[in-house]
Amino acid sequence: MGLGEGVVTGLTKPAFAMEATFQTPDLVRPWRRATIVASTVAALELVLLLCAGAVLLARPLSHALHNHAVAAARTAAVKPAATPPAVHRHVAAAKPSLSRAQTKVLVLNGNGEDGAAHLAATKLQALGYEIAGAANARRDDYATTVVMYKPGFAAEGKRLEQDLHAKVVGPLDGMTPAALDGGQVAVILGAN
Repeated sequence: MGLGEGVVTGLTKPAFAMEATFQTPDLVRPWRRATIVASTVAALELVLLLCAGAVLLARPLSHALHNHAVAAARTAAVKPAATPPAVHRHVAAAKPSLSRAQTKVLVLNGNGEDGAAHLAATKLQALGYEIAGAANARRDDYATTVVMYKPGFAAEGKRLEQDLHAKVVGPLDGMTPAALDGGQVAVILGAN
């Protein structure tokens, strides 16, 4: 081996060319971890923001719904639908022109209790009244029993009010005479 040979064989690779060994997995991994951590933090922040927004919006919304419900309840309490005022009306003390047996009464259940209309109809029959019918009223939230009469039958209505110990009596209100099924007087049973 000569000097030239050894140099040539030893210089098969240039001396300035070094093998570059990059550790790419180590450089990529921290970047991936950082991205995953940042994404997780962002997702948690989004969830927290959504929860905070829901809480902030829920309170005014619940207050608005509550205020609307209170206003609706006050409106309903101020003007009841078809119930005459809870003031005892004084009807002229006239003698009824019809006897109890000739007076037809329509009994309506306005308190929501099952069978209340039929029970009251049986009681009225025992007192001598003729029953035109017994059914449920359109509403079932009457607070007190109401006696209503057709025009010309105020004395019969007053007598029925006394027989039932009702507190309210007056002319037909919210009902037509045809709705009485041939009766002259209607009773809408209330809670008391």
